Amino acid sequence: MAPDESVVEIEGPWTHRAVHAGGTRFHVVEAGEGPLVLLLHGFPQFWWTWRNQLVSLPKAGYRAVAADLRGYGGSDKPPRGYDLPTLAADATGLIRALGETGAIVVGHDWGGLLAWTMAVLDPKCVHRLVAVSAPHPLRLRKALLTDPFGQLRASRQALGHQLPLLPEHRLRRREGALVGRLLDDWSRPGWPDAETARTYREAFRIPAVAHCALEYHRWFGRSQLRPDGRRYARAMRTAVEAPTLHLHGALDPRALPRTAHGSGRYVAAPYRWRLLEGAGHFPHEEIPDVFDTELLGWLADPEPER
Repeated sequence: MAPDESVVEIEGPWTHRAVHAGGTRFHVVEAGEGPLVLLLHGFPQFWWTWRNQLVSLPKAGYRAVAADLRGYGGSDKPPRGYDLPTLAADATGLIRALGETGAIVVGHDWGGLLAWTMAVLDPKCVHRLVAVSAPHPLRLRKALLTDPFGQLRASRQALGHQLPLLPEHRLRRREGALVGRLLDDWSRPGWPDAETARTYREAFRIPAVAHCALEYHRWFGRSQLRPDGRRYARAMRTAVEAPTLHLHGALDPRALPRTAHGSGRYVAAPYRWRLLEGAGHFPHEEIPDVFDTELLGWLADPEPER
């Protein structure tokens, strides 16, 4: 029997609530007071990926809000809207629904791609940008075409998601075993532990989550040759004006460090690149102390240098 949305309502030093933005209901988890830090997760996860930062950020004087993205966890799962411009509009609408005109935006994986997109399409909403395991979208597009034995091979799982129906079935069967395998394959040795993997496997089996999550990949893949994808690529040539911190695990086999490195060419503001040794695709979970030291140190710097 598939679990319901209550499995993502995990207790901790935070508050769960629903926030409506642009006609969509989002499940968010909030802790602390101060400048808003919006935390955006990636695939195949949900808000809980930021559980460590939901403790460290409030201690440092920030209001941390982790959201389930459209189609994930306890948020709405509409049939459409899984393109990056729409997802970015979701997040900027969420910032305003939280009573702020802008925020520090921290995004991992798909959350990182949409954070880059937010900083271009609605720059006033992004005071600072933190991209985690997420190349600039144009760097990723280029690498998929020019690095067939590197980034294209590393993205073969996502390329398989272009098929209808079968990928959803594979992600749900055997109680989400494939989700656990992906987490293990993309991370450093020893992570995740069995309980962490079980939590993500359960959340991914909520009805419609597998399909919605794959729609992100399908749009990105199919849009490469479509007019909407070309319009998006043209828009993303605009330089990011927000100070940017780019954190990437040195062992990341999904978004290769060489793909992400060089994203600073799309940033006009101060840009800091940090390669985190001993971490794979999930550095904020694999090495949270090191990750938080980099993040909080950069946030505390009023004028971060490159």
